[in-house]
Amino acid sequence: MGVGVSNWRLANVVSSLCQLGVVSGTALDTLFVRRLNDGDKDGAMRRGLNAFPFPAMAQRLWQEYFILGGKKPDEPYRRIGMHRLEQSCQLAQPRKLAELCIVANFVEVFLAREGHDNPVGINFLEKVQLPHLASLYGAMLAGVSYVLMGAGIPLHIPAVLDAYAANRPAEYKLAVTGAAADFDTTLHFDPADYAEGSLPLVTRPNFLAVVSSNALATTMLRRSFGTVDGFVIEMPTAGGHNAPPRGKLQLNEAGEPIYGERDRVNLAEIRALGAPFWLAGGYGSADKLREALDEGAAGVQVGTAFALSRESGLREDLKTKLIAQAADGSGAVFSDPLASPTGFPFKVAQLESTSSDPAVYEARPRICDLGYLREAYITPEGTVGYRCAAEPVNSYVAKGGAPGESVGRKCLCNALLANVGHAEIRSGGAAEPPLVTVGDDLNSAAQFLAPGATSYSASDVIHTLLGE
Repeated sequence: MGVGVSNWRLANVVSSLCQLGVVSGTALDTLFVRRLNDGDKDGAMRRGLNAFPFPAMAQRLWQEYFILGGKKPDEPYRRIGMHRLEQSCQLAQPRKLAELCIVANFVEVFLAREGHDNPVGINFLEKVQLPHLASLYGAMLAGVSYVLMGAGIPLHIPAVLDAYAANRPAEYKLAVTGAAADFDTTLHFDPADYAEGSLPLVTRPNFLAVVSSNALATTMLRRSFGTVDGFVIEMPTAGGHNAPPRGKLQLNEAGEPIYGERDRVNLAEIRALGAPFWLAGGYGSADKLREALDEGAAGVQVGTAFALSRESGLREDLKTKLIAQAADGSGAVFSDPLASPTGFPFKVAQLESTSSDPAVYEARPRICDLGYLREAYITPEGTVGYRCAAEPVNSYVAKGGAPGESVGRKCLCNALLANVGHAEIRSGGAAEPPLVTVGDDLNSAAQFLAPGATSYSASDVIHTLLGE
């Protein structure tokens, strides 16, 4: 769903109803700071901070980022800096960013678990690597039960979970373009460096790899450093980032990637692996849930239906437009092969006043100041640098990027924060435009609307899916 759409409120409701609520872990440090900058209007961030086991750390961050009454609407948010490798000690980020990741992930999971005893999960993108070690530790401090990760091959994550459950330091290998085999890209994180007193005991969560092929599922089971507890099998109709089609990229008349026979998942082979699995992408209906169960799945993962529910973090004006489109069957979703700086196809809802409109996209200056999707690479000097295909073209090319790779790229980091009401304010008072991602089954969201209604709740989605 992107940044902050599957937020703690939504996950709390879903888990309270005995399903698995999953919060998005992407860019939670920035989202947390912006919530504090906006005055923490409902007091939820303060409530989460009060429960954090390292109170001095919590208080430092509160004092630095909380703005009583919220910042002025035309003022920018306070910057936290971009994640980078501290090569002197191979830390994943400077101390303050690490603390923000620990605290922000703790608070999100804590709030999602509040008031019930059912499991809660958290989802990360493998490609957003630098925050992983601190973020996972924060989520585990809050008692997260499941970690889900896709958009890459997360072979090292199970071992990280094992290390934290044993109160040991964790390691994680950073992908760095151009790094020689003997170049050390291993990141290190020791919980003891951040604890105030004895380390709390934490429980290892189940790890679910989000995969889109039989080969990747098999690779995860055979080569992962630690146990893979199951899979989310994601079809190319799912929202957000999709795995590229196998083989040479071909586009249809609309300019979308064409998925063929090689991209179909053989569920018989998945069943034979012996690990539980959930099906995702177009499974948001009672009929598709029954179909998945008949195929041996443990259940389904549903995104779009919940993204449009009242409890999600998506801006109300965007939800209203999308639900209206779904109700009259006019919703359109484009699988954009260029939008994401990562090179993965990215599903984009076609909405006016968002960057899905070419005029809005062209009017936005190219700025990269959050940097979650940057590519780490080896500079001519032999150090680690960072580039993003959505940054200013001259900067990208100066860092060794190919000019053609910058064409059509969109700043997803800023756009996804704008989707949830925390758009950065630029000079002149202009706000970053949103860019909404949903699945191809957008129009099926109409099934959750009661007659005459213009909105629905997460509980409506669950009761409909379960045929209640």
